[in-house]
Amino acid sequence: MGGIGYKSAAALLMLCALIACGEKDDARAIRKLIAGGAALAEQHQIADLMRLTADGFTAWPGRYDARAVRGILFATFRRWGRFEIHYPRPAVELAPAPDRATAVMVLLMVSKDREFPGLKELYEDPQGWIEAVGEKADLYQLRLDLIKKEGDWRVQQASIERFKGLV
Repeated sequence: MGGIGYKSAAALLMLCALIACGEKDDARAIRKLIAGGAALAEQHQIADLMRLTADGFTAWPGRYDARAVRGILFATFRRWGRFEIHYPRPAVELAPAPDRATAVMVLLMVSKDREFPGLKELYEDPQGWIEAVGEKADLYQLRLDLIKKEGDWRVQQASIERFKGLV
């Protein structure tokens, strides 16, 4: 009897389905981490925000460690006062290693009283979101390199730069 049997094929399909579900769950967990981080930043909760980072966290440009980032966040939050962070659905790429991932997102930070109507409706359409906002504000691109430790995703490295357009 050549080839794989029905039981083997069924087991293989179930394994593939479980892996696909696991990937979707990880991407969902990473997007939830990002949403939580944005909410903490809007609330100026630096200590809680830094709890979302891994040991040895660094931020670019400048290769800042966690301590330096705390100071930068404090100064930024003080200067901005009340603000909101807006962004479309982050792109999440899971690495071949099961404990690594990258998330990339375009974001906009605006004072609390400035409105951009319709952004929530464009969350699932990053291109449309960028087109709606790009002419009216400075956009930034945030890249997060993540690591999964004990079942939880943490940011190992963050880099931010002015958004230069979609590649």
